[in-house]
Amino acid sequence: MRVAMMTREYPPEVYGGAGVHVTELVAQLRSLCEVDVHCMGAPRDGAFVHQPDPALKGANPALATLSADLSMANAAENADVVHSHTWYTGLAGHLAALLYGVPHVLTAHSLEPMRPWKAEQLGGGYRISSWVERTAVEAADAVIAVSSGMRDDVLHTYPALDPSRVHVVRNGIDTDVWYPVEPSGSEESVLAELGVDPARPIVAFVGRITRQKGVAHLVAAAHRFAPEVQLVLCAGAPDTPEIAAEVTAAVQELSRARTGVFWVREMLPIGKIREILSAATVFVCPSVYEPLGIVNLEAMACATAVVASDVGGIPEVVADHQTGLLVHYDQGDPTFFETRLADAVNALVADPERAREYGVAGRQRCIAEFSWAHIAEQTLEIYRKVSN
Repeated sequence: MRVAMMTREYPPEVYGGAGVHVTELVAQLRSLCEVDVHCMGAPRDGAFVHQPDPALKGANPALATLSADLSMANAAENADVVHSHTWYTGLAGHLAALLYGVPHVLTAHSLEPMRPWKAEQLGGGYRISSWVERTAVEAADAVIAVSSGMRDDVLHTYPALDPSRVHVVRNGIDTDVWYPVEPSGSEESVLAELGVDPARPIVAFVGRITRQKGVAHLVAAAHRFAPEVQLVLCAGAPDTPEIAAEVTAAVQELSRARTGVFWVREMLPIGKIREILSAATVFVCPSVYEPLGIVNLEAMACATAVVASDVGGIPEVVADHQTGLLVHYDQGDPTFFETRLADAVNALVADPERAREYGVAGRQRCIAEFSWAHIAEQTLEIYRKVSN
């Protein structure tokens, strides 16, 4: 079987959960079948790279993406199955299926109608991305949802879809890459470089600056953190200048109100993120929408307790009162959410032994339930079903 794997992100250009998913899935699938990776961005080895039409330079990003999709579809003629990820490649998968008469498998990492804030980023392009997603999802031979919660969202958002075509295959984690490390006393220590005090509790966040990730809620909650708590924010790649300005102002205000606020804006290598997660007493995921949340798995694999919102697929990852604490998110009452977020963080900071126990249980859960090898086997079985 030859699979055309279609993705916007692929190493070294990986900046979100979908990119991590494709990277790990491809690595495992290549021992089971032939995989051609079709991606976007800079030329690189090990993948076919597709660029937007130069004539569309300066056009709405959604249009530029669709031109790259046409190139991608054209290049997939030798595939037995096409597998697309996110709306960025949904049209490529759909067109390739029509052109070559092969099945199209689509992994839904998120849903455009559930991310209305993207209109800030894409303008009218958001209506295009929403149309692409609907067209691709409703026509796909199989839709893979990365959590049971995501499957419910897919069927609710696209009621015309036959439920038998929607399968749950969770995201995973490589626990040989993500594991707890002892604090580094070397000059390469990112915590030492930032000036983080190892004697004080650390609360960590890793994610993009987007409405979805709830960074503003975390910064607001941090005003209520216990005085000894330090906050390490690994937050970059803002969606828009407006949200960048909002978060900058909020972090500056927080820094004036308390000590121990560290903001890392650049994308750090895995080794440094692993050090931050391992050193943290608590990792916080304040997302307002999250189909699964690979970053929670990364923190858990580093044996760190998690405090997270109870949205989407997060409760399928973070076991409440076992590997962390879940906080109810109510869009209509953000202040209550922020207060509860701070209460949960403070409860674990005040009880480091419980936080440690949650961390140990979290790593065990990652090893037992979120293996990429198992995920690749499940995915291959779906390829076989749609190919018969």
